[in-house]
Amino acid sequence: MFEIGEFIVYGHKGICKVEDITYLDMSGADKERLYYVLVPVNTRGGKVYSPVDSGKVQTRKMMTSEEANDLIDEIPKIEQLWVTNDKMREEQYKEVVNGCDCRQWIKIIKTLHLRRKERLAQGKKITAIDEHYLKLAENQLYGELSVVFGKEKGEMESFIAQRIRSAG
Repeated sequence: MFEIGEFIVYGHKGICKVEDITYLDMSGADKERLYYVLVPVNTRGGKVYSPVDSGKVQTRKMMTSEEANDLIDEIPKIEQLWVTNDKMREEQYKEVVNGCDCRQWIKIIKTLHLRRKERLAQGKKITAIDEHYLKLAENQLYGELSVVFGKEKGEMESFIAQRIRSAG
């Protein structure tokens, strides 16, 4: 169970702060069930109410700065995500983006950057589906890392690239 004030990764909502753990007194809510009241960090306004005992949405603690540094150091070794069947590609992307695994997000980002480069070399644009999932994966990864490092989400791509260049 998470604690009030803790930052967690909540499915595709990304980083959320646990604002409260309470019983809800609202229509449609099980009044005997305990809920997390979550505030998404990278989205203005709104709250998420999630049953404490629900396993529907993948949830985990936000990574520590040490784990984040280790993850960035590992990026060059993380393989791309290859899906040869175009019909299965979107399903695979969706599964990864809805999960809470940073390494899988990196696989999608690396794969889609390479696909974009290949398509541009052929005189084509990146597909709308690829663009959509690239943005989602980047949003998840950069959103979490920005909170961990106390930086703006927009700075994370160049921050990561600089760290990798200086390590290599």
